[in-house]
Amino acid sequence: MNFEFQTPRSTLVGSGSSARLGELARQLRCQTIFLVTDKGVEQAGLLTPALASLAAAGVAVTVYSDVQADPPAAIVMAAVDAAVSAKADGVIGLGGGSSLDVAKLVALLAPGRETLEQVYGVGAAKGPRLPLILVPTTAGTGSEVTPISIVTTGEGQKKGVVTPVIIPDWAVLDADLTLGLPPHVTAATGVDAMVHAIEAFTSKRLKNPLSDVFAREALSLLVANIHEACRNGSNRAARENMLLGAMLAGMAFANSPVAAVHALAYPIGARFHVPHGLSNSLVLPAVLRFNAEAAPELYAQLADIVVPGARGTASEKTAALVRQLAALPAELGLPTRLADVGIVKADLPSLAADAMLQTRLLVNNPRELLLADAHAIYEEVL
Repeated sequence: MNFEFQTPRSTLVGSGSSARLGELARQLRCQTIFLVTDKGVEQAGLLTPALASLAAAGVAVTVYSDVQADPPAAIVMAAVDAAVSAKADGVIGLGGGSSLDVAKLVALLAPGRETLEQVYGVGAAKGPRLPLILVPTTAGTGSEVTPISIVTTGEGQKKGVVTPVIIPDWAVLDADLTLGLPPHVTAATGVDAMVHAIEAFTSKRLKNPLSDVFAREALSLLVANIHEACRNGSNRAARENMLLGAMLAGMAFANSPVAAVHALAYPIGARFHVPHGLSNSLVLPAVLRFNAEAAPELYAQLADIVVPGARGTASEKTAALVRQLAALPAELGLPTRLADVGIVKADLPSLAADAMLQTRLLVNNPRELLLADAHAIYEEVL
């Protein structure tokens, strides 16, 4: 065996754990925290326990709540400038994946050693960064444990910053912050986490035994709890299991990277402002059908989790897995066609061209995917 596995130094899991952020900030010797979030989280009152905790610990706080979904580079740089002005010596990201991604880049860029343009790509960033704590409010992206931050750099274009430097010091899972999450957001982010587990387990590059363990356990938790979390959002146990599943899936794909589902989802999000989890959900079944012939033994192992009664050959079990996952979005009340989110046939060539730019992801796919394949997959789900 020859592999690396990178993950946060420390993880805190427990309902109400965001009320310990002051204590954690003090452990990291922070006196002035820059807290990155979005307006929705702020207006929902989800910052209250964190702010009270930081105040009680004597830690000053500047709140930056201008994060947008699929954050553009201008938002990232505005946040960095605000953190520098505040003389922040630590960063907390509290919110969905976009807030966590921005928080990572603020922690990396605020010291002033590197620019955003310099850190795009794999391994380009060197650091150092400010102390960093990440607190997700959705059970989906796994961003709280990954070395990845995604930035929208233009119309239909996204770039990634991929470096272990931005793995946080603490990942904090507080299910109380997810209790009010609407069903459609719970569903889309939950499917997103499932995609992370599936693609990590079947990745052609860097697949490793630890990621496999986390991916299987993540998928088991997510499959068992996603329907209940959508039906009964106040079920704390279901919410906790979804958060843990999303984090474990994040640990898996942080070390065994995602592939064509994400490559095809990114242009949908960037061009049509479709939430990332929903973009993944829309293309997942078609990509699985495309990949099935290349990795039936691996997909069959996942079928044992998602469709426990599946029988037959590896190919037959793979087909059962694809059928089950194709039915899931409709069961959860999510749109299932590109047309449902405003995409028309004339958009497909540009979407396919943009997807082919995601070489960082496509190289991980179990089966080589060409431009014509990308177009055909989009056409299948139109």
